[in-house]
Amino acid sequence: MDNSGKEKEAAALMAEAEKKLKSSQSFFGSLFGSSSKLEEACDLYVRAANMYKMAKNWCAAGNAFSQAAHLHLQMQSKHDAATNLIDAGNAFKKADPQEAINCLNRAIEIYTDMGRFTIAAKHHISIAEIYETELVDIDKAIAHYEQAADYYKGEESTSSANKCLLKVATYAAQLEQYPKAIEIYEQVGTYAMDSTLLKYSAKDHFFKAALCHFCVDMLNAKLAVQKYEEMFPAFSDSRECKLLKKLLDAYEEQNVDAYTDSVKEFDTISRLDQWLTTMLLRIKKTIQDDESDLR
Repeated sequence: MDNSGKEKEAAALMAEAEKKLKSSQSFFGSLFGSSSKLEEACDLYVRAANMYKMAKNWCAAGNAFSQAAHLHLQMQSKHDAATNLIDAGNAFKKADPQEAINCLNRAIEIYTDMGRFTIAAKHHISIAEIYETELVDIDKAIAHYEQAADYYKGEESTSSANKCLLKVATYAAQLEQYPKAIEIYEQVGTYAMDSTLLKYSAKDHFFKAALCHFCVDMLNAKLAVQKYEEMFPAFSDSRECKLLKKLLDAYEEQNVDAYTDSVKEFDTISRLDQWLTTMLLRIKKTIQDDESDLR
């Protein structure tokens, strides 16, 4: 069946749902089981929404799911209403990101009201991802990752909370909010070094924390590296720690070439991602600026 056929079918289901709704609101309807009429209307809206999804009419699908959510709330079926709102949000994601966020926020309110914080956290992450990719509002993405982390922490899901916090740290450092990033990297690094499974990743978190320190002040970075080595002796033998020491030496000598060579050598074995490249370039720029100041 082509999409226009599915759209017609969906529109017919919507019309039928409206009819059920009207009859439930009439005098006789309210006398004779209006709630069963509302339930039937809900089912029709959901069927219509799924038809619209098949026809790829995402806005119409989102609206139909929202109508079903509205009726479920009237019937005090909070869980069903939240499910409908999530379905609406997922449909709107493809056509109207802001409306998707509105639906997800309404669902989160219902879940937190019911004490379902883990599910609420998951949907805060969905909202953060929309802000990251579709609406490119990093401050709002950070706020939703932080909220998700808070809910996960409250439910003792530390590793899920840390995943969200690492996202926050990545963006905080890019926005030059270094103290915030450092605090998170140190916190997650300390958690990782005490865990048999995560121990290996601790060096990456301490490496990133040290680079953030370096962006602020070279002496801070030097002290931080010493602190991380004392806390986590395995860090001393890591390539990341050796690179940091070479960079600190190059910085003290104001030697841009030595700095660049050390980074290139590291990159041949462990590819630098975009974030690390940005941070390392920021530090390199401070050496070059200092050099030009001396001339």
